[in-house]
Amino acid sequence: MKNFHWTLLIIASCIGVILIATPALIGAWQTRPTPQPRQSPNAPANQNVPQGLDGRPLAVETGKQEVDRQNQQEIRLEVQRLYAMATELKDEMDKTNANAVLSFNVVKRAQDIENLAKQIKDRAKR
Repeated sequence: MKNFHWTLLIIASCIGVILIATPALIGAWQTRPTPQPRQSPNAPANQNVPQGLDGRPLAVETGKQEVDRQNQQEIRLEVQRLYAMATELKDEMDKTNANAVLSFNVVKRAQDIENLAKQIKDRAKR
């Protein structure tokens, strides 16, 4: 019977400690500061302006713009070359007789013009 009293006393003590400590732990848990979000270094200065429109160009866009500019320059050069080839073919066709069979040189130039036009088309799709 003596052991039963001691066991009952220990259980009551544990319950008392839990009842006393629980509000303190809950209060400490509730009063801890909430973590504040940190602003990204890539975030625009003005949150109301879409990214990239606040005067600061994006690094990715400037690189893409440079590639686009270079691609456009190459397309212009290829179009000039295509125009020159087409003009040469026209001049050669004007010199030939309309009743004569086309020479292999004329057919070859037409194929070269067609290939260059396809290259320009593919480059423009990029």
